[in-house]
Amino acid sequence: MSVTRNNHYVPQWYQEGFFEPGRSSLAYVDMTPDRQVLADGRVITQKGAWDNTPTSLAFRQKDLYSTFFGTSINDEIERRLFGDVDTRGSQAVRAFIGTDMREWHDHFQDFFEFLDIQKIRTPKGLDWLKAQYPALTQNELMFEMQGIRMLHCAIWVGGVREIVSAEDSDVKFITSDHPVTIYNHAVPPTDGACAYPLDPGIALRGSQTLYPMDRDHCLILTNLEYAKDPSTGPLQKRTFARSYRQSITKIDSFIRERKLTAQEVAEINFIVKKRARRYIGGGRKEWLYPERIVTQSWSELRKTLMPPELGLLEFGGEIFVKYESGDVHYQDEFGRTEKPREFLIKRPPDKPLRPGNYCGCGRGKSFKECCQSKPEALRPTWNEKSIRERNLMLQSAIVNVLELESGKDWVQIRRELTDEKIGKIYNLYEGLWPLETDLLALLPKPDGEARAIYTGSIHPSSITDFALAAPLYFGELIVAHPFVHPGTLKREMSPTGNPKSYRQEFLKTILFFLNVMPLVDLGLVNLIPDPCDFDFHLRQQMMSMARARAPRFDPKDDPRLQKTIEEDNRRGIMLMPPDAMRRQLRKLKPDLGEEEVEAVMRAGVQMREDDPLAVLQEGSLEGGKGGGQMNMSKLVPNFEMTMYLAQATGACIVTDSPFRWREVQGAIRRRYKAATPGLAPLVTDIERSKFAFPRSATDVVTAALSKTGAGYPDLLRDLFKYLSNLEERGARPNREAQLVSRFAKAHAAAQVGFKKSGVPVKEGRISCVFPPGGMQDNTVNRLLLMSSSERHISNVPMAFFIEP
Repeated sequence: MSVTRNNHYVPQWYQEGFFEPGRSSLAYVDMTPDRQVLADGRVITQKGAWDNTPTSLAFRQKDLYSTFFGTSINDEIERRLFGDVDTRGSQAVRAFIGTDMREWHDHFQDFFEFLDIQKIRTPKGLDWLKAQYPALTQNELMFEMQGIRMLHCAIWVGGVREIVSAEDSDVKFITSDHPVTIYNHAVPPTDGACAYPLDPGIALRGSQTLYPMDRDHCLILTNLEYAKDPSTGPLQKRTFARSYRQSITKIDSFIRERKLTAQEVAEINFIVKKRARRYIGGGRKEWLYPERIVTQSWSELRKTLMPPELGLLEFGGEIFVKYESGDVHYQDEFGRTEKPREFLIKRPPDKPLRPGNYCGCGRGKSFKECCQSKPEALRPTWNEKSIRERNLMLQSAIVNVLELESGKDWVQIRRELTDEKIGKIYNLYEGLWPLETDLLALLPKPDGEARAIYTGSIHPSSITDFALAAPLYFGELIVAHPFVHPGTLKREMSPTGNPKSYRQEFLKTILFFLNVMPLVDLGLVNLIPDPCDFDFHLRQQMMSMARARAPRFDPKDDPRLQKTIEEDNRRGIMLMPPDAMRRQLRKLKPDLGEEEVEAVMRAGVQMREDDPLAVLQEGSLEGGKGGGQMNMSKLVPNFEMTMYLAQATGACIVTDSPFRWREVQGAIRRRYKAATPGLAPLVTDIERSKFAFPRSATDVVTAALSKTGAGYPDLLRDLFKYLSNLEERGARPNREAQLVSRFAKAHAAAQVGFKKSGVPVKEGRISCVFPPGGMQDNTVNRLLLMSSSERHISNVPMAFFIEP
């Protein structure tokens, strides 16, 4: 069977919809025709316009979808993927050109799935996709194209849907080599956000999607907020801009009243042409030059695209669905299944902030030292309580519920701990973190600040070894939150539905949280919940990636983690009922007398009181099916989520886990390139040095305020920036020598400062990797795209391992 190599990225059946009656070809224009340089130096521009172009020659490119295996060429993507997509897509487009609502119902999902793949499958769409990754082979590009299917559907379906008509117009719609066209009145074609191959994001409130369906019909999709209020910020993201989610919509809601004038059709054609890559086609040649009659500015063209106000009555509002079980599903006009929590909403400042004002992002710093110099796109949202503010609210609630300021010691607080208190605190945590939280909007962006993602054991016994003091060296440290989110678990397994089984886990969680909070308050630590708690699709993808990549984790691979697991297991054994404990003692030590057994029992009680993580309530293991104690060993985030967060926030990776460090090294080996020799002395100096890590949060805060070690974060910030640009700009020996010299000075001064302070420290060594091209995994980049991340770095330039 012959291989199809000339790939039509705009289907031939679709092109036929633009034929003039009685014709079987298109008027076709090449906006950047090829140029030929003759031997005598003259330049000849090839013909760029044709009156009779058959569909077989229009909108095609050789090997656009071909994959290559050695010398073999494969066309399965053209035949199998696009064969099926185009078959269903042609039926769907024709259904919505028509007026039979039964046909709309049958083809609704196929229609939007076709639009989605049509946006990506063009040369411009594939160039955009390629630009989201550091480097893709043709085979990898085809794999990623299939991986992000349905990327736009949820946002499109949640907007206002209108089909306008050119049936009464002397001018008809044209199409282009990128027919799914994005228009935003605030982003003209000359804007950097429209530089090839970019388009304004469809999730921006002012972005509208145009799709000429045939010569007489054009689809216009408009975000609901903008349709209702055209004065809204066009570059702000729409509310609940989530790309992958389940949604209920009324599929027969299409506005179809408007019949456009010739001038209005020409304006739409003008937009289609301006956003095309190279080729446009239509029924008549004169329609392909709309610029000859369109005189409005780019922003004024929005008047033609705005849906009629009366038609908006079909869109928005709230949906309630009651099932046979009695359960009720709720959905608001943006697709959210929970009502916004007013106590989490912040009203933006009424007037511009002064440099000394408290910054609107909630990080606890002045505007001058925080967000003043950052463009708005690189700031965390100012419209919701920040991560830090939510943690402070949780801390205040914990202090109140557990009566931590009442003068009681920790033993008494543990004795008075009730399941009601445990459930109440987890309820408060759940309230602070609705399941539809846009966590990426709250996270820091790649803004050039010194920042690191910590991945390791989230346990109060191990966090004080190195991680607690790591911000002194690496800048802001992003750490996984110790609280489990009750909303992600079945009620009988959750801490709100079965708080008794969380007595042990609660103590670990609370002590970790309270230990870290002084650093959170100061902005040294950013304690974040698991992004997967708020995105089920992301959770599925992450788990699938982890299963495909890694062997099962063995605690023996991480001695420090194994030690905490053994200690937690010992605490679990100490919770045995007294009679069961006595029986076990007699079984293990039959020579013990009754007094000796009781002495051991009393010693056990004292051990539990002396251990701050031990549960003091009796009967904690009882209860049948609902009994026992949850005992979680958390080595988080996992490798994929660590990469995801590092790229989303512009951070390096820091770990004190040998297991996680091996995973980092494995990621480097998969894309190994020779390191720049100029930085070898810096690696050697770092790995030969000893580093002091204060053991208490109070001492870390004191060191930060006194600027002990202040040279480290600035050095690593500049190293991060240098490595990020290394492949593009090339090695700069003078700059590398400067970095080596700066480390020597910063290290000597800081370690002397720690020694003079006299605070207890734990000495550690740091290994580091600076792989050229950084650490990168295509699947992580894909997940960032799927999460609607618009500001992330393409790879992680450096990683560090702290060990005793």
